[in-house]
Amino acid sequence: MGTGQGRLPNTRPTAIVDIGSNSVRLVAYEGLTRAPTPIFNEKALCGLGKGVAATGALADEGMEKALEALRRFRKLCEFMRIEDVRPVATAASRDAANGAQFLKAASKAIGRPIELISGAREAQLSALGVVSTIHKADGVVGDLGGGSLELIDVKGGATGQGVSLKLGSLALMEAAGRSVKNAQRIAKLELAEASPLETLRGRTFYAVGGTWRSLGKLHMRQRNYPLEVMHGYVIPARDAADFASLVERVDTEALVSVGAISSQRRPSLAYGAVLLDEIIRRGKPAKVVISIGGLREGLLYESLSEEMRALDPLLEAAREYNLLRSRSPRHGEDLIRWSDVFMASSPVDETAEEKRLRHAACLYGDIGWRISPDYRSELALNLLANTPMVGVDHAGRAFLGMAVAYRHLGMGQDVNLQIRSLASPRLMDLARILGSIQRVAYILSASMPDVLPRVDMRCVSGKVVLTLPPDLADLAGERLNNRLKQLARLIGRTPSIVVG
Repeated sequence: MGTGQGRLPNTRPTAIVDIGSNSVRLVAYEGLTRAPTPIFNEKALCGLGKGVAATGALADEGMEKALEALRRFRKLCEFMRIEDVRPVATAASRDAANGAQFLKAASKAIGRPIELISGAREAQLSALGVVSTIHKADGVVGDLGGGSLELIDVKGGATGQGVSLKLGSLALMEAAGRSVKNAQRIAKLELAEASPLETLRGRTFYAVGGTWRSLGKLHMRQRNYPLEVMHGYVIPARDAADFASLVERVDTEALVSVGAISSQRRPSLAYGAVLLDEIIRRGKPAKVVISIGGLREGLLYESLSEEMRALDPLLEAAREYNLLRSRSPRHGEDLIRWSDVFMASSPVDETAEEKRLRHAACLYGDIGWRISPDYRSELALNLLANTPMVGVDHAGRAFLGMAVAYRHLGMGQDVNLQIRSLASPRLMDLARILGSIQRVAYILSASMPDVLPRVDMRCVSGKVVLTLPPDLADLAGERLNNRLKQLARLIGRTPSIVVG
């Protein structure tokens, strides 16, 4: 009762309440799945850790704001009928002399006991959050909160030994007396012995936390970047260092597009930039990648079975969307297998990553069917480029959007040039080929299941041969032939329709 039909069946919502040094946040998820979708997300910037470095205690104002937020979050969870609510607290609560007293009041406010997370566990959870949201993560995770900075190595699904430093953006600002020059000296001294940075050279630095996301958003706006999605946003290391240096030396209010950042977050930007600059200087990564996956996502991932952890989050998200939005979810699975046969016979030598993206695009192929035909391509492109997916980079997003857009547009028209610019020429070509495959599949099956398995399409002796069983011979005609011709032309073959 009260649950919309656009929600996944047989799932129970779950929520994480994250009591941090700078903010207190509630994120409610549709269910405990490999690619959990947030159904509610709200934060309160309470500044709970403000002053802890100087006084050793949580300030009364910050505690009252946090308790007020927790009481509100408790009611919201009741409205959403969430029984699985997991409150956790991090640096400010564990470092302050009155942290235990606050947590007692906070537990009463949220109506549940609160887990106080150690620095080592916070580093591990942040790493798991990146592992769960970045495909084949390989580098060092840096989770910057208000009170602490966690650094930890990740490679595939394995995590290294993490460290927790009292270098959160608020803590650094206070320890430096609000002097950026002092902050630079402190950061250089404290990061000199940070062992995870010793393995970073030439790899990826995964930036986690609100301050670094804000820096990423400013960088994105200055580039006039075509997407608004922060997860997976890549900044070459040299570019990131130059931008960090700019943020360190100029008045924050003078930065381009600073209006996109909340006024409460702006004072910490320069100190986040100091830390990023020093990490790049010492670790020498090849690039910086912004990750939304962190402690909260790590808590969810930690709760999954080994079998569920092994699933691909991109494909699981695509299957969920296929279930909720397509005319027939089974048709998407048919299309995967049908296109597998064709691509294996074609002159296109797909990589494992390209095959993975193709499978996801097949599952997303029918998401626009309720929209007017004139707008289906635009809807598909913008939705897939901007929806909160994980396990895919921005070039992959562009490929997914283009493949489904071309499925509606055909080859005579083109897609949004800005989004197209995110993909390589090869990915753009593969998107056009897959779009053409889907156009043939649609005209054969009307997006219904069990038809494609009865029709064979593959490359044979310089031709694209489509073989129809006798009882489906009536499907042959000018429209099918024209679409097969488009596909054949893209791979340098001639079309042929055979019955029998």
